[in-house]
Amino acid sequence: MERIAYKELLEWKQKTDRQPLILQGVRQCGKTWLLKTFGEQEFEDTAYFNFEHTEQLFGIFEQDLDPKRIIFELGILRNQSIIPGKTLLILDEIQMCPRALTALKYFAENLSSLHVAAAGSLLGVTISQMQKNVSYPVGKVQTLTLYPLNFEEFVLANGETLLHDSIKTGEEMLPAVVLGKLESLYRKYLITGGMPAAVSAWLASEDVEAVDRILDNIILDYERDFIKYAPRNEYPKLSLIWKGIPAQLARDNQKFVFSHIKTGARARDLEDALHWLLSAGLIYQVTRIEQPNIPLSTFAERSYFKIYLSDVGLLRRMSRFPSEALFDSAESTAYMRGILAENFVLTELMTNKSHDAAEVCFWKSGGIAEVDFLIQSGCLIIPIEVKSGKNTRARSLFEYRKKYAPKCAVKTSLQRPQVTADEAGVIREIPLYLLWAADFKKM
Repeated sequence: MERIAYKELLEWKQKTDRQPLILQGVRQCGKTWLLKTFGEQEFEDTAYFNFEHTEQLFGIFEQDLDPKRIIFELGILRNQSIIPGKTLLILDEIQMCPRALTALKYFAENLSSLHVAAAGSLLGVTISQMQKNVSYPVGKVQTLTLYPLNFEEFVLANGETLLHDSIKTGEEMLPAVVLGKLESLYRKYLITGGMPAAVSAWLASEDVEAVDRILDNIILDYERDFIKYAPRNEYPKLSLIWKGIPAQLARDNQKFVFSHIKTGARARDLEDALHWLLSAGLIYQVTRIEQPNIPLSTFAERSYFKIYLSDVGLLRRMSRFPSEALFDSAESTAYMRGILAENFVLTELMTNKSHDAAEVCFWKSGGIAEVDFLIQSGCLIIPIEVKSGKNTRARSLFEYRKKYAPKCAVKTSLQRPQVTADEAGVIREIPLYLLWAADFKKM
């Protein structure tokens, strides 16, 4: 599968001031495959080591952290020398060995000619739990986050290269055949989500049951990670929060409420477990903004937030939402289709680099109106209203525009793209399946 992050790996390889690379992301999003493929295609040799599978590795990093000694001993372990300029050294599941994380600092300072790439699934958790005698190499590494496949990558994985290349950013007059095909792919993406194994199963047979089995296994693996990596006393709380997310989103007021997870629970009882899930990258937190001022991060109300999953396919499966309901317009399934559309939009925003993806908020003013997402691009704050179907009536967005008159507002739905303007500003209608191509810097 073509991954957009591959281009960033190429840029990293060619840098003259290159530092060791840390590729982070949730488990099973394709980190190992991407690094191995990169090594095979761009280097004469790839030296791959996995801390989860090779116990001898820990001993190598328990001594001094001299890079030359380390690569000599790693070479002995693999029975082949590691040569700077020719070998890509991959240290997988590096979160299991904090000393190896610290060693990256010395590779940066003393052996920068060697291309070193590390991968880890729970790095955020590991960093927060590192002991005082083990330090993270701040300023000595380049970090790249790999997400599950976004919709653009899903289109490419389906072999729709011509369709993909026909789409130009800002294009408003796309042929109906293009829009129809993209809409069909969008509905299929809501079935699979972006986990490579689930997408692969779908491409092989379009068998929903096979996809669901894979998603079930991924969910189970995540829950096993709670037991393996989290403090023992946090596991019950982690499990309660994780399994309760679909129900929280299904409420009319989607605000995350701790007492809905466990009767009588308060924020201080569960916030450590919530932080663990956030650090692991399994969930996203979208905070409330009442006054949309710049920067959004400063004015976000941290105690009022919603929680979404890092992958829409996992949300569909955890909700036990039937895949066939994605292709109908029944009233009984409309609300959940809307939740899935919101989660989809958030994951697309996380991979769109034309805005500050680190801070995605929502706007709520009392009980009057609520806009699904606010993003910041430079000095612009752009409100985004999400609709799962072709009904684009957006009363909350109307109220927001009447109050704040943003230069640009976005409605995203299954309607075809168009741009309209009035005294309050510009409204861009962007189909859900074209959000990946939206350039928020040019709005």
